[in-house]
Amino acid sequence: MDDAAVRAFAKRFFDAIEQGDVDTLRASYTPDVGIWHNFDDKVQTREENVATLQGMVARISDRQYADRRIEVFEGGFVQQHVLWGVRKDGSRVSLPACIICRLREGLIYRLDEYLDSAHVALFRQTF
Repeated sequence: MDDAAVRAFAKRFFDAIEQGDVDTLRASYTPDVGIWHNFDDKVQTREENVATLQGMVARISDRQYADRRIEVFEGGFVQQHVLWGVRKDGSRVSLPACIICRLREGLIYRLDEYLDSAHVALFRQTF
């Protein structure tokens, strides 16, 4: 994939999460993808990550990836952004992040996600 194709892929991927489009999210991953989070040092499978994002979509509305900054490298990309949303109690929350995606045959086979655990706790809070 050239630089423009990688940037277009990244935009589709994060736009899908904003829109709650889990099918596009799932289709963006290889079947053997590993999704690692710095805050728990665990690696999720594709289906575990889809379930996590389905839970986030159910709890957080009006999702928007703001301040997207992407850098393409051979075999993938890095994106920094702030995910904004509204919890069920009406409070607005933000989640700054840095995501490193490695691509194989046009799909994500490894995603490393760096998040602040305090922000993650607010996103996961239920009422």
